Amino acid sequence: MISSKDLGSNDGPSVSKTLSPGQHVCKINKITLDVPTFNKDALNLVLHVESEPMGDDFEGFFIDKDNPEKGRYEGQVGRVKTSEYAYSDGVTKSGIKVSRDNDIVRVIKTICSVTKSLSWLEANDNKHETIHEYVEAFASDAPFKDKFIKLCIGGKEYLNKEGYINHDLHLVRTQRGTFNMEAADVHEDHSKLVKYDPDTHIKKKKTDVDSFGGNVPTSSSVSSDFDL
Repeated sequence: MISSKDLGSNDGPSVSKTLSPGQHVCKINKITLDVPTFNKDALNLVLHVESEPMGDDFEGFFIDKDNPEKGRYEGQVGRVKTSEYAYSDGVTKSGIKVSRDNDIVRVIKTICSVTKSLSWLEANDNKHETIHEYVEAFASDAPFKDKFIKLCIGGKEYLNKEGYINHDLHLVRTQRGTFNMEAADVHEDHSKLVKYDPDTHIKKKKTDVDSFGGNVPTSSSVSSDFDL
């Protein structure tokens, strides 16, 4: 017999615990350097960010999955590379030398600027021998702690282990006169944050739609494989 009872809840998809590409107001919880597998001399500067609180009905990830007593994040979280491509030493096609370390320091200077913590730069000038030590000191001192900023985040699609599309997040490339981060208190009329455009700022993953029966699943809720 067909019955309309015991159908369970149908409140729609749950709110994702992770950030998706777009314009967001976030705070930086942690900063790390990652070495890409394709080049051991290159580096990614990664921001571990959290959005503004999502409200009482939102249940975020545990802050420490091994110690639930620390509670949960109040906002969506994500790992955001400060550049789509890893920083490395080299020379551009036009013959301009590129310095991995200088590029990373420039990003840290920008973070200090938008979080109103430029005094950290002066206090740490010529104090550290390597970029690893410099970033480690910045991460440890955390002058950015609990300061919300605006970010424009892009992403590269990939399939997670559950077969859903997720995004490898990065700050979008800037054009002259625009920025991919700015202070949260900048009025919209004066904002120079890059305008998010999914057609430009998301790199689509090429998929064989037949293998999904004509439908590629997207991640409306968070996979359990995320670990901030």
